[in-house]
Amino acid sequence: WLVKCQNFDGGWGETCHSYHDPRLKGQGVSTPSQTAWGILGLIAAGEALGTFEHTALEKGAHYLIETQELNGRWEEAEFTGTGFPGHFYIKYHFYAQYFPLLALGRYQQKVIGR
Repeated sequence: WLVKCQNFDGGWGETCHSYHDPRLKGQGVSTPSQTAWGILGLIAAGEALGTFEHTALEKGAHYLIETQELNGRWEEAEFTGTGFPGHFYIKYHFYAQYFPLLALGRYQQKVIGR
C-alpha cells in the first residue's frame, strides 16, 4: 500500500480531507514528515520481511534530499497532525525537521549500509 501511494515526486502525503472521504487515504501533496513516515514504514516492513523496496526507498530519500533547504531545514505548509478528525488539525513545526533526519539516518544505516 505504501509503494502504491508514493507520489510521482518520490514523496508521500495525505490530505486532511481523507477523514471525510476515505477514498483519499494515502493521497495528497508530498510533505517531508509524511515522506519520512513512508520511508520508516517501508524500512520496518523490509526488516520484517527480509527484503527492502529499494526503488521506493531511494525515491523517498531523494525527495527529502532534494527538498531540504540550504539552511538544513525542510518547509512544510500542510497540516500533518490531527486534533479532532474533520474539525481541528495541528501543525507540529518540528515534525518536518526531525522525522526526515530520522528517516534518512535509518535509510543510511539499514538499507545502504548493508
